[in-house]
Amino acid sequence: MRFRGITRNVVVLGWVSFLTDLASEMLYPVMPLFLVGTLGCSAAVLGVVDGVAEGISSGLRWLGGALSDRYRRRKPFVFAGYAISALSKPLMGLSKAFGGPLLFAIGRCSDRLGKSIRTSARDALIAESTAPEHRGAAFGFHRAMDTAGAVLGPLVTLLIVALVVGPAAAFTARWAATREEIARSADVIQRLPLAELFFIAVIPGLLSAALVWKSVAEILPAAPGTGGRPPLFQRYPAALWHLMAANALFSLANSSDSFLILRSAELGMGFGQVILAFALYNAVYAAASAPFGRLSDYLGRKPVIVAGWLVYAAVYAGFAVFRHPLAPWALLAAYGLYQALAEGVSKAFVSDLVPAEKRAGAIGLFYTVSGLGQLLGTIVAGVLWQVRLFDGRVMAPFALGALLAALAVPVVATVRTPQREA
Repeated sequence: MRFRGITRNVVVLGWVSFLTDLASEMLYPVMPLFLVGTLGCSAAVLGVVDGVAEGISSGLRWLGGALSDRYRRRKPFVFAGYAISALSKPLMGLSKAFGGPLLFAIGRCSDRLGKSIRTSARDALIAESTAPEHRGAAFGFHRAMDTAGAVLGPLVTLLIVALVVGPAAAFTARWAATREEIARSADVIQRLPLAELFFIAVIPGLLSAALVWKSVAEILPAAPGTGGRPPLFQRYPAALWHLMAANALFSLANSSDSFLILRSAELGMGFGQVILAFALYNAVYAAASAPFGRLSDYLGRKPVIVAGWLVYAAVYAGFAVFRHPLAPWALLAAYGLYQALAEGVSKAFVSDLVPAEKRAGAIGLFYTVSGLGQLLGTIVAGVLWQVRLFDGRVMAPFALGALLAALAVPVVATVRTPQREA
């Protein structure tokens, strides 16, 4: 699919994200199995490792963006972030031979550190490589490429697993939330090439860093009018803080996708089925991202984001009430629509609200607010999952998510926007 206004930088960064997400999503479905089943950790340790890693990713994105603005450089931050993430993957694979959970945690946190360093500078570079009237399409194209890699990654893993243990075992092994449940599939898990997958994933990761180094052109943001380097702590327009408030409320609803996986498994889906269902989610996300980005260029950012958040609320309500084993397929496909409507368009919205010299810091702050809200929301969802409210069924985390998302809609709908966005 070809769109006007998508520059060479945007195309190259799209391929960079494709390769990186291919590598990352090869590993995402197997990390819990590896940490709990192979390294012998409890589900609580899994939660701590993932929570700390995501905390690093979200908490440092503002700093990475602010430093990029301060030094008026994008490419060094983008390259360093992708390189760190690629080189962290062997650490996780080596943890089976030595280092154990500690080395795995170091590798996982290093991977998220790389993401925090690169993300804001990369998004600012996309915005600065694109005319304002084409930014929605540019972010949508980038998100589509990113998500296309995310579709292919789990399928590559599923193919490798099926070749090693056989298709039937790959599909029937239950996704497990606890060590006891994983033990029921011990024979299959022992034959899974989990550690080897981390080394295979290094290849596309290093290719993505090389693409940044060789093919991405640096575009310097405009110098501040007062001269000199801008301060780390910037003054942002009121409209951006209004958007941040809406984003903070919505982020409390947006708990970890792990709960969607666990709920799908609870409804009867096996390991391979969960991977395919998430590949479907990513496929919908990839196919719809660029068109919805382009739509936001014409209709404005707010209507598209509002639609996305409403779809999110409906999906979480569905996970709360539906009990049929086929329900996750439809709900995860709809979840892909939400991501396509809201993810890239939100970043384009932030870019519209701030001047170029403050853009990376603003995007980083937006990510930080999102990440911290998601961290708190995930903790609350985990507690609600454990206590099993509403007649012992897992309804409460999803009901709360649907409610908070619906409450955030009128907040984002009233953000005052630039004239072209009104």
